[in-house]
Amino acid sequence: MDRVDPRGVLRRSVLAVPGSSAAMLTKARALSADEVFCDLEDAVAPDAKVAARAAVVDALNADDWRCARRAVRVNAWSTPWTHADVIDVVAGAGARLHSVVLPKVGRGADVIALDLLLTQLERIHDLPVGAIGIQAQIEDAGALRRIDEIASASARLEALVLGPADMAASLGMRTLTTGEQPQGYDLGDAHHHVLMSVLVAARAHGLAAVDGPYLAFDAPDRLRAIASAAAALGYDGKWVIHPSQIAVVNEVFTPRQADYDAAEDLLDAYATATSTAGGARGAVRHRGEMIDEASAAMATALARTGRAAGLTRTPPGDDRTT
Repeated sequence: MDRVDPRGVLRRSVLAVPGSSAAMLTKARALSADEVFCDLEDAVAPDAKVAARAAVVDALNADDWRCARRAVRVNAWSTPWTHADVIDVVAGAGARLHSVVLPKVGRGADVIALDLLLTQLERIHDLPVGAIGIQAQIEDAGALRRIDEIASASARLEALVLGPADMAASLGMRTLTTGEQPQGYDLGDAHHHVLMSVLVAARAHGLAAVDGPYLAFDAPDRLRAIASAAAALGYDGKWVIHPSQIAVVNEVFTPRQADYDAAEDLLDAYATATSTAGGARGAVRHRGEMIDEASAAMATALARTGRAAGLTRTPPGDDRTT
């Protein structure tokens, strides 16, 4: 299984599925999330950990997955289960596994330890070395302070994932609803610094940035608002914990058709302007504003996301107002 540039991977919706539920694992295979991770951590009770590993291996080896990418969230290094999680899953389904989500990452050494274990297992089981990626969950204040150390710890790293519930607990926020504003805070977004810190570190090291889940799955309007804020900042996607959240999150993290068309038009205009035939200009007027290399960089980022999501340009003469 070839590695793909993390920034070229579509991760709008990342569905969490309890590894201890065979029924949910079966259902997840038919859903339209961009990525599914089988959870061996918070969603699995201690007495069910061993059985969950076997159920996850069986699920990963199935041939009817609809989503493009499958991951497994193992238990944190502070527990007694991490090494067995990794060993059992890679031994049983390593060729079907795209990445391992490591929770409660506190320092770069946590990522390095997982990298070393994966390398040994890939060699033992004749898998391409480096084929299994790592996603690091950032869940407390200490991890946030050491985020650059974490983000640069391994070439296997694909994404930084914000764990909003544990982060809120670590910071002492007065909220019981994951992702919501703490009670009494009305001066802006209390989560903004955390969101931006994770995003900046991810981008500085060429990684994807994924927002954590919104647990009130019967509040689609709030989910849309919170997901829209993360998408506006530049996040690649968001975890979802219920199938009903997938469509909303996929829509939010897909550029609007009009914005995608505008980005492609800008890139065409800039390519023409900078060409010899177009006068080899570094800046040019386009739709009432001056565009330059920085403008093209912004348009490239938006267009890349649209293309990955399957968008195609509206033909000339068609309505481009929506």
